[in-house]
Amino acid sequence: MPHLIDAMSACKIIPFQMEVLARHREYLSRWVEASLPMGICDADVFSTTEKQSGSSSEYIVVWVRETSDPAYKVFSRGNKWIVMDAIRDNQLGQFASFTDAMHMIRPVLPRPEKIVAA
Repeated sequence: MPHLIDAMSACKIIPFQMEVLARHREYLSRWVEASLPMGICDADVFSTTEKQSGSSSEYIVVWVRETSDPAYKVFSRGNKWIVMDAIRDNQLGQFASFTDAMHMIRPVLPRPEKIVAA
């Protein structure tokens, strides 16, 4: 048993985290353009100053016409995308994909169909 305890104390657990990739930025650009008629003003990607274990090092903020402050904050935690109400700091949902997270804010672009086995 001593070898097992030594091995476990030597193991480092590295939390899984997704990052904002070029494909997310491209999708965000198309999403903002399609969302303009529905009250979205702009969105941008920012780097976080305080790195948290398991969370992405970048996050997205979304502005709407009604307020000068960012309305939404989107970031990944583990293998989920989190959508926050940036004004009230409330979590609005957790999503399996970046597309689903943006769709929750404004459903303006078609989502890729899920493949279903017959």
